[in-house]
Amino acid sequence: MNPREQEIEVKFYVRDLARVEQTLQNLNARRAQKRALETNLRFDTTESSLGRYRHVLRLRRPAPGYLPEDPQGLLTYKGPTQSGQSISIRQEIEVVVSDFETALHLLEALGYQVVVMYEKWRTVYRVGDVDVDLDETPLGNFLEIEGPDTAGIQEVALLLGLDWEARSGESYMALFNRVRLARGLSVQNLSFAEFQDIQVQPQEMGLRPADDRYV
Repeated sequence: MNPREQEIEVKFYVRDLARVEQTLQNLNARRAQKRALETNLRFDTTESSLGRYRHVLRLRRPAPGYLPEDPQGLLTYKGPTQSGQSISIRQEIEVVVSDFETALHLLEALGYQVVVMYEKWRTVYRVGDVDVDLDETPLGNFLEIEGPDTAGIQEVALLLGLDWEARSGESYMALFNRVRLARGLSVQNLSFAEFQDIQVQPQEMGLRPADDRYV
């Protein structure tokens, strides 16, 4: 969670996630969350009143140990990404939920419905005040680096040997929709089950590997 109510992050597609993790360990980064499956539900109204204006309402069932209090869920609102920035900067308000199913029913009672489910295996390391998320997704392997400012994020990216010019400020949902439209896929969710027989190449997402010099 971000107590500043602002999310500042950047995303990198990588081919060798194990090499990045080894580099983090060599840097004595602290592992804040062991590898675990994370499930996310995105909500909207039948009129797409949130998505139309690039607002996000998400209910996440976090991996055990994500926070010391080990919540049942995290309810998150995100505003539109600021334009003219080199990385993703957007308002973020996050609330710990003690009962995932009750939170789901509350949102449905308010007129929201689940429009997509997406999942990933996530491991989290911390370098100072910067979080490095190692994400294994149905689209491939990614790093999300989140911190208090762009300079700190870029410094960590360079320490990890990543090509800063290969960064992306797009969400997993934006990348998912790009692939789905380009291929004409009928899949509804970004789940491992639905992508079991689908191999996605980075160029289909408009990306290139940030660690190509090492592989």
